[in-house]
Amino acid sequence: MAPWGVTESMTTVTAPVVLDLRGGAMPHASRSTPEDRGDRVLRTARAMDDAPPQAALREVYDAHYGRLAGWTGKLVGDPDLAHDLATEAFVKLVRSWSTIDEPRAWLYATTANLVRDHWRRRGREQTAYGKVGLAQESAAPPDLATRLTVRDAVLALPDRLRVVVLLHYFADLTVAQIATHLGKAEGTVKRDLFDARHRMALLLEGVR
Repeated sequence: MAPWGVTESMTTVTAPVVLDLRGGAMPHASRSTPEDRGDRVLRTARAMDDAPPQAALREVYDAHYGRLAGWTGKLVGDPDLAHDLATEAFVKLVRSWSTIDEPRAWLYATTANLVRDHWRRRGREQTAYGKVGLAQESAAPPDLATRLTVRDAVLALPDRLRVVVLLHYFADLTVAQIATHLGKAEGTVKRDLFDARHRMALLLEGVR
């Protein structure tokens, strides 16, 4: 059996994402290795009194880590940060193992919240930089007719709409799964998706 953290799904990171969601991200200092990330998950499990079975945990890790990290990387634009967020989601999964029925859906919902927190922090950092005169200068205002992408439209959505779009359209979670993991009624999730599609369509149509 290969060492923890060294799997095909990790060395060849793929993601179930068709649209290009790459974008800039704040610099990130972490440069942990696959072995470090796998060891962190395993250490967390070993430290628990009611630890999940290692074989079951390994199966979930091998099945989902690579794609989860790839999906996250498309959102944050930083592979190292993406791996850290995916690892953090797995650590949370280990700690809540006995209460989770659908690991994949739980992992994507948890990681989406971590990504949202990252975006919020990045926004506050950019605001702070601007106040002290460190914001990046732009030679000219962006040409929305040529620069606006679907990624821009997704990121322009309010948090409550952005997360359901990421989970439904980019992580392939069902409405029922999203409702369960976000603590919303299915009808609310459907309305959020409808509202998000409408807003994105108006934004994208407006620059054609």
